[in-house]
Amino acid sequence: MDDPGRNVDPAVEATAADIAAMDVRGAATIADAAAGALATQADRSDAETPAAFRDQLREAAKTLYETRPTAVSLPNALRYVLRGMDGETVAELRASTIARAEEFQRDLAQAQSTLGAVGSNRLRDGDVVMTHCHSTDALACIEAALEDGTEIEAIVKETRPRKQGHITARQLREWGVPVTLIVDSAARRYLDRADHVLVGADSIAADGSVVNKVGTSGLAVTARERGVPVMVAAQTIKLHPDTMTGHTVEIEMRDEREVLADDERAEIAADDGRAEIAADDGDSTDDGLSVENPAFDVTPPRYVDAIVTERGQFPPESIVTLMRELFGETTGEPWER
Repeated sequence: MDDPGRNVDPAVEATAADIAAMDVRGAATIADAAAGALATQADRSDAETPAAFRDQLREAAKTLYETRPTAVSLPNALRYVLRGMDGETVAELRASTIARAEEFQRDLAQAQSTLGAVGSNRLRDGDVVMTHCHSTDALACIEAALEDGTEIEAIVKETRPRKQGHITARQLREWGVPVTLIVDSAARRYLDRADHVLVGADSIAADGSVVNKVGTSGLAVTARERGVPVMVAAQTIKLHPDTMTGHTVEIEMRDEREVLADDERAEIAADDGRAEIAADDGDSTDDGLSVENPAFDVTPPRYVDAIVTERGQFPPESIVTLMRELFGETTGEPWER
């Protein structure tokens, strides 16, 4: 008899591990990897009954879903693929799931190119763009502008603690874009040289709030003070349909060791003798020092000038209209039984 669940292919587990470790990063890349993993699960499933096949796909989707709670493109990709799973036999279910995943990946690849063309219309020759973190959607806007012959310069925030800004800087230099790499805390100073702030999004709520790499909100507030427009580049897979029914977006907390390594913690704790006291008490973690490492923050819609998608650009307050068009009023969780 088939195992009705917990029969996840190793390739799916490997993809989940890569997403959790941020070896696979960026909303579109995560969504593409998730859809591909479900296609792999469908292709390799040894289920003998349709019910067992569906359970295996749900379990694979749940394994992927639990890796990154804030990256809404991930559940949107899973929803899309699972809702296309159709058929009366295992063979039909397998074929429909693989076809649906491949369709999603094709549309996803085209979406970013279309989004880039839309976003490039906001950029003018000689503009200086300030970026935060690494977003393939944001870079698509710059790439499209460059292909049109527009000359662009970039001020790239390094984006601690993982320094994803280095990835952005490297890509821009490969395209020949002059880059000034700055520490995060210098953003206010360099905004005087910027014509735009261009960022991506991990998810966008129904009220137009933008959830993105921590530091985005502070940058947007400062940009508004300086009169620099903020453009958010986000494919529609990043819209968060659950927020239409009052759900809040969960903010992921990352490992504190990204901020403070164990040896650095020991040095700080030892400075006031707490390390020795903790050791005497038999509690090596009670050193009086706490570290919080939120991955994202929330930028209110009033600090965003435009949200650029593959379906056009929108003021943030009207994004709920697009969300309803794409997802209806509510969505479920198809990976749950």
